[in-house]
Amino acid sequence: MEEQTRSIIQQSLDALMDNKLFLPDLKEDMRVKAFKSLNAILSTPNQIHKSFLRLPLENGEVVRIPSYRVHHNDALGPYKGGIRFHESVNEEEVTNLAFLMTLKNALHNVPFGGGKGGIVVDPKSFSDKELHRICVKYVRYFNHVIGPDKDIPAPDVGSGEREMDWMMAEYKKINHGKPYLGSFTGKSVANGGSLGRREATGKGVYFTFRYLMHDYLNANANNLSASTNPFAKTALSYANRPLTVAVQGFGNVGSVTALEAYKCDYIKNKVVAVSDRNATLYNAEGLDIPALVAFTASNRGDLPSTEEQLSSAGIIATIQPREDILTMDIDVLFLAALENQLHDGNKADIKAGIIVEGANAPTTEEADNYLSQKGVVILPDILANAGGVIVSYLEWLQGRETQFFSEEEVHNQLIAKMKHTMDTILPQYFGDPFPLRQNCFIHSVMRLSTVLYRQGKLY
Repeated sequence: MEEQTRSIIQQSLDALMDNKLFLPDLKEDMRVKAFKSLNAILSTPNQIHKSFLRLPLENGEVVRIPSYRVHHNDALGPYKGGIRFHESVNEEEVTNLAFLMTLKNALHNVPFGGGKGGIVVDPKSFSDKELHRICVKYVRYFNHVIGPDKDIPAPDVGSGEREMDWMMAEYKKINHGKPYLGSFTGKSVANGGSLGRREATGKGVYFTFRYLMHDYLNANANNLSASTNPFAKTALSYANRPLTVAVQGFGNVGSVTALEAYKCDYIKNKVVAVSDRNATLYNAEGLDIPALVAFTASNRGDLPSTEEQLSSAGIIATIQPREDILTMDIDVLFLAALENQLHDGNKADIKAGIIVEGANAPTTEEADNYLSQKGVVILPDILANAGGVIVSYLEWLQGRETQFFSEEEVHNQLIAKMKHTMDTILPQYFGDPFPLRQNCFIHSVMRLSTVLYRQGKLY
């Protein structure tokens, strides 16, 4: 991951070096030195914080749990990023995710820097009381680096509004008399959270796809039809016809994305497959997504994985291995699980012509290059899954002002923000041969570099 991070920064800076409109005051040797400074600053985190949480278990044992909080860059504002609860969490992963948060905030013009947290646990292996202790310990161990104007955590894989409520309560207790509502986002509405926050990422993921395939293509069809750009040809080949959709992952992001697709009146798409950690469910005629959402709500988030469960829920589907969803013969694949799902080992078997990344880093660099060369349209994580951090910003803002938006106001601001980004990036994507991910990276690096230069941090 570290090599990939450095590659992203280097390629973006190489593309900007010869652009004379970018930082025009920097010339010759001064320009070379400034770009070297940018490379060094952006390819490394500012701080990596690590602690081992001491956790007394209910059976009387005591365990030590590795945990992290990484601060990548705060040129644009306080650090911002989720706390991941997962047994695979490690320092390199959290550092890379913090880096991606920096770029994501820069791309969408959200006034935050990039941060990320992680706790090495399988939350389903602990009782609610033990999970509460983990949350309390995390805040105690990292209290010195988090806060409304320093670093604002949020939910991530394995965590949700319950954990954020617990953490904010502990932060308030430790920092008595100080502002606390903005210390964590993704909280419950009753505890100062924003309406629409839980659904924000999934709604943003599907909107990104819908805006491209419906709004943007219809408005620019004449110009794009004459384009030799391979991505334009692919996108147009899927426009205005029925589409089959598969959604990998059925948590907060995947379930909302699938439901948005199921309800969409703009595009004729049907969700034929969904998957989670246990299995893939497939129905060529389309799955009953509302019924699946209802089932997971009462089964700790798990999809039906037996014929008995399908029958009791009234759902018609065949059960297949969970990996099958990635290589199915479908039009659109939404990736809403974990990182590194499309990789060197399965890239040649991917049949979807459009891939939308709801998870962070679900496609490796090798798979991304291979699929892009084939003309596959990939809507990358940095663009598609920013709904969470955008609404987190709105929640943070509401907490500071103690005035709260309606769900409709939150949704409208989310869509407006993502539409503005799409309108900025898509013309570049269809106007040059760069994949969309690279266009997004270049735009983010350009904004970060301009701010760092103006702040005098390159000398």
